[in-house]
Amino acid sequence: MVINSLLFIVVFAGINTYIGWNIYLFLTQYFEEVSLIWLGLVITIIALGYGIGRIKWLGHAGRFIKVLGSFYFALLEFFIIVLPIADLAGWISHMAGVESAVYIPVIGWLVAGLLVLFLVAGSYNAWSPIVRQHEISVRKKSPEGQSETYRIAVASDIHLGNIVGNRHLGRLVSIMNEMKPDLILLAGDVLDDSIEPFLRNKMSEGMKKLKAQHGVYAVLGNHEYYGGHIDQYVEEMGLLGIQVLQDETVTTAGGALQIAGRKDLTAEKTDPKRRLPVAELLAPLDHEQPIILLDHQPYAFEKAAEAGADLLLCGHTHRGQFAPNHWITKRLFELDWGYMLKDKMHVIVSSGFGSWGPPIRIASRSEVIQIELKLEG
Repeated sequence: MVINSLLFIVVFAGINTYIGWNIYLFLTQYFEEVSLIWLGLVITIIALGYGIGRIKWLGHAGRFIKVLGSFYFALLEFFIIVLPIADLAGWISHMAGVESAVYIPVIGWLVAGLLVLFLVAGSYNAWSPIVRQHEISVRKKSPEGQSETYRIAVASDIHLGNIVGNRHLGRLVSIMNEMKPDLILLAGDVLDDSIEPFLRNKMSEGMKKLKAQHGVYAVLGNHEYYGGHIDQYVEEMGLLGIQVLQDETVTTAGGALQIAGRKDLTAEKTDPKRRLPVAELLAPLDHEQPIILLDHQPYAFEKAAEAGADLLLCGHTHRGQFAPNHWITKRLFELDWGYMLKDKMHVIVSSGFGSWGPPIRIASRSEVIQIELKLEG
């Protein structure tokens, strides 16, 4: 662990030094004196901003630094991809005899233009949610006197915090309520770590506007565990009429729907009680009736199918959030986004409604899932 940590520090420092040096070369084309020390200090603070901003006594300044650090995650990846190409173009120009005073500004402004496009397109994808619709059928009967079709609204990875706030939450409430859903399910990571912004900005006022005939249910994600305020969060959600299922099951819609909510996989390392095996969680349920399983991280589909789940809802991946990370998530997970049929179990993995770190999405969109569930027993 020590060796890996040291290696990470060295690589991270090297990458940021490389980025800083390119910025320095560009700035010196327009300013006679650019202090490497001050430039390095500014880049270091921003690069470490996400961690520095978590220091509580920094207050408002800390929150601002954390936001800058969040955006830097996107900038870092952008520069890692673009700067080597830009430097190669610079080297070719130099070998061709072009003066540095000519090619450095040209290449620099091209990189800046690409960065603006990256931020504008990424911001649009993050703040302009779309609705993805799925129609699925389960071969189980609805109890006598109950509907055979149910509309379910699903959102995961809202990440309410210092960046995703009441405005984006308002979009979620408006989209979901316009669906007139029978059921609303929140598949983890409602919070972006700390509960403090949720309380400070009174986000409960927005959450309590979510309306569904048969209730609103949620499960924990890894970020609720990271924040360390699970008991308080569960209590706050309970006051809003939203039940957070922690290895628990409920039956609703007049007995037509059974909902099982698992603790997040993070509980295996942080919760003394760990979490129940999925087979043990679903065993007491009536397997003649449909079973909906909420599990934040999309792992072990086969075990969930064998345990009797008819519909598995997950999030967590964000589909990489910005390209080319989606190439990685596609290989890490059996399904990192979208729909699949695993044996007889329907699986839907959402790319999420909010964003972690910067509100930037490339090759992914902020989304709400609308499911038309039909029982065909």
